[in-house]
Amino acid sequence: MRLWMLFILFYFSCSKDNTTKQSNPTAYRISKSINYNNINLDVVVDKPALHEVDVLLVFHGTVINDSSIMTAANNTLNKFMSILNRKDMMIVSVAYPQENILFGDNIVQCEAALLWLKNKASQELGITVKKVFLGGHSQGGYIVTRLNTMHQTNGVIANAPGPLNLVYRCQLEENGQVQSGAVCTKLKNVYGTTSNNANAYFQRSLLNFTNGFKSDILFVQGLNDAPIQMYSWPTFKQDVISCSSCKNRQFVEIPGGEHGALFDSPIAKTEFNNFINSH
Repeated sequence: MRLWMLFILFYFSCSKDNTTKQSNPTAYRISKSINYNNINLDVVVDKPALHEVDVLLVFHGTVINDSSIMTAANNTLNKFMSILNRKDMMIVSVAYPQENILFGDNIVQCEAALLWLKNKASQELGITVKKVFLGGHSQGGYIVTRLNTMHQTNGVIANAPGPLNLVYRCQLEENGQVQSGAVCTKLKNVYGTTSNNANAYFQRSLLNFTNGFKSDILFVQGLNDAPIQMYSWPTFKQDVISCSSCKNRQFVEIPGGEHGALFDSPIAKTEFNNFINSH
């Protein structure tokens, strides 16, 4: 009898503990170091008080120093959170490197973040990851567009993605028409000038990644963005529209909108939420 009573007490005690664990998920924001296939990087995770979540994986724009990427990751998370109507999605913001590598080579770290989210995040965070969306601003928009040629997700949102055309951009710097920057200077040190090796610059331009989109994608572009962006935007848009091997492509252009149109325009915010809710 005593053994039977002890068994009953043990059974209900365990059941109570499991019920408590399952019914009391917590919300939090944490910074976390992750690893996938021996690639290490940091992310910021903002999780609602749920065990099962859809996830928006976001990527910040260009920074000068890698000492700023965690700040950029937090700021980008806040920007996307401010326009997202849903309160039941987890947002993960990726602090990907830029300072000591050639432009575009950080796709390795960004891909690792996506694969970590798909394959390891549920176990490491004690949750169930359901749908996965990608969101990016500026260089982050470049990143998510490239990732969409590599891996399938539930949908991708790219705001003012670029650089669209590194041949044009770096040629302006070489000619002294715009101030020199780190991106083109590092490329020049490796490949020489755009006149001598234009193909090397083009291969890293977003104009080289307009085919083979594996998931539906929403592009947002303010039409009052910088001239260096708008110079190649019509070509990029037409190349994407012409793609015969892509999932659905949607363009939202904001007259008068600037580089942050997704976060500033009520029309863009509505389209952003409609896109996520319809996928």
